[in-house]
Amino acid sequence: MAKLNLVLALVLVLCALGVVTSQHKARKLYVDLQQTQSETKRLDEEWGQLQLEQSTWAMHSRIEKIATGYLQMQVPDAAHSRIVPPAATTGVPGP
Repeated sequence: MAKLNLVLALVLVLCALGVVTSQHKARKLYVDLQQTQSETKRLDEEWGQLQLEQSTWAMHSRIEKIATGYLQMQVPDAAHSRIVPPAATTGVPGP
């Protein structure tokens, strides 16, 4: 009977250690999940800010202002412009 009690006590200790180990792993994974979700939220906010910044930098009025003011560019008059039709409508075979 003493051997049975000893074996049952050993099994009980091993089960208790298994529970403690699994709880520790679960808590660690939960902390990792929270950190990952926090990082995801931060990256989503940064992505939104970058999209807004890109749309601001690519505004037609801003590009035109830089082209005329900083680069001294100007729109050519109609006499110096030629419209070239696409290759598909001219009958010229493509490459």
